[in-house]
Amino acid sequence: MSRGGRHAYAAISVLAAGALVLTGCSKGGSDSGGNNKKDDTNAKRQQASIKFGGAADSTGPAAPVPGAKSGGTMEVLQRDSYAHLDPAQIYVSDEGSLAQLLHRGLTGYKAISDDGSQHEVVGDLATDSGTTTDGGKTWKYTLKDGIKFQDGSPITSKDIRQTFERLFAPFINQGPTYIQQWLADTAGADYRKLLKDGPYKGKHLPDSVLETPDAKTVVFHFKKPHPDLPYALAMAGYAVVEAKGDTKEKYDRAPVVSGPYKVQSFKSGKSMVLVKNDQWDPKTDPIRHQYVDQFNITFNQQFEASTKALLADSGADQTGISFNNQVDAGNLSKVLSDPKLKARIVQGFQPYVGQMNINMSKPELKDIKVREAIAYALPITPFVRAFGGSAAMEVAGGLLSPTVSGYDPTFDPFGKKKKPAGDPEKAKKLLQEAGKVGMKLTFGYTNTPEGQQYSTAMAAGLKKAGFDVQRQEIPAETYYDQVSKLDNTYDIFHTAWGADWPSASTVLPPLYDGRLIADGAQNYSQVNDPHVNSEIDRINTITDPVKAAAAWESLDKYLLTKVVNVVPTGYYKQIQIAGSKVGGMVYDDVIGGVDPRRLYIK
Repeated sequence: MSRGGRHAYAAISVLAAGALVLTGCSKGGSDSGGNNKKDDTNAKRQQASIKFGGAADSTGPAAPVPGAKSGGTMEVLQRDSYAHLDPAQIYVSDEGSLAQLLHRGLTGYKAISDDGSQHEVVGDLATDSGTTTDGGKTWKYTLKDGIKFQDGSPITSKDIRQTFERLFAPFINQGPTYIQQWLADTAGADYRKLLKDGPYKGKHLPDSVLETPDAKTVVFHFKKPHPDLPYALAMAGYAVVEAKGDTKEKYDRAPVVSGPYKVQSFKSGKSMVLVKNDQWDPKTDPIRHQYVDQFNITFNQQFEASTKALLADSGADQTGISFNNQVDAGNLSKVLSDPKLKARIVQGFQPYVGQMNINMSKPELKDIKVREAIAYALPITPFVRAFGGSAAMEVAGGLLSPTVSGYDPTFDPFGKKKKPAGDPEKAKKLLQEAGKVGMKLTFGYTNTPEGQQYSTAMAAGLKKAGFDVQRQEIPAETYYDQVSKLDNTYDIFHTAWGADWPSASTVLPPLYDGRLIADGAQNYSQVNDPHVNSEIDRINTITDPVKAAAAWESLDKYLLTKVVNVVPTGYYKQIQIAGSKVGGMVYDDVIGGVDPRRLYIK
């Protein structure tokens, strides 16, 4: 999932874990609060296996949160407004957190510990996490009794069919594509040919692909085994959409929800109010709670503003929180060093890796020497410092997070761990060899205080190497919509990505498969390398998790040494704070931040 100073649905690696040794940011970052031993433990924990639960595990209600009470209104301070509410379009972090309250899917992650560190995949709308008798080619799901949409309509297999068939329609272009590709048996964007207009012109997927023999039964048929289906189905992007209420593009602003809360009002860029969905039955839901009566969400609250308000802890802010805003860099040291604030913060290592994308569609960036010059010149220090230093981020070497198997702590192709301020002299030499001194670079950045800060300093570092850098501001709310356009005007721009479920196969293929280059897709750098494409296909056939992890690690190194389409920046951590009257606050490893489903007012 994408993360751009925000966090989304995360995932955890179930592959065999190697030894992890995290290296701190030794230069340019704040040293306050850094705890490499704790970070190491956190990262290793996120590589633990997550099992698939059966019927007993999938039965509601969810285990009560200790000390929880019902009632009251909670204030939520958010930096970014929501660009998408249609689950099929949700693939960035803030929307993924919100989806935990609004949408339900066939499966979901259930926390089986009160600290958010242990989980299992269970049936959410389905009676279990799925059954297969042929190694993952065929998966059967049975819907629970008593599951309804907010309008009181029962959720049936017709709605599940609509949910998956509409994913092939052209207007759905921001969400995950795993299951569509599996159903179409293709690794690229050609999956749309299977049902190019979705269900909107009367055509449907054949029963040989998606079978709904009765109102309660759903069967997926794949040509190849896909044992990871229960993980994929737990993504917000595959949550249920009501067939009769499907308004196509308009659904993105007014979805018919199935979760414990519904949208009472939404003023984009200003505010949102969530109230209880009285059609949600806790007896059917093993994952969520409905303690708070109402969530009042206010947008355009920058990290510094939300942190100061919650630190002040007065009035409405006593029952205040942010689902996604982190503690700002200026207040991070204070928050981590004050014992009185310990009960009001949560923190953890995220699966996200930041990267500066080099737009490979631009003719002037086809020269690998130019791309290498960018890679060596780019200073990472300003980026890490903007978010709080080593307490908030580790300088990245490769493209795989410390939470994902295949991570190699010694891999540092551009010397960023040793020289986080960059190597402008080496970069200038490469640029001279390419005959491109003075070359113009358009640097797209998000219009937040952090974006302003890191882009200004990073641009200055690139200028030292001989580039003519022009910064171009992009609204935070639509940042990923803008940078995922094929004809965008940016030469370089920053994104971040975390595994979608327990495998590095959800990191490298969606970002670097050249057959996935399309408007709205996640191949942000628009790289199309034949060796990368063929390796993705080869590695995806490896069933041994240890061998697969090693192969993905090798592909990571090939991308950064032979292709150089991105420059890794940082491995993310998250530290959040809430008002003193907020209860049930834990850091959830799967969400990668505070779990909104457990919250209550003391």
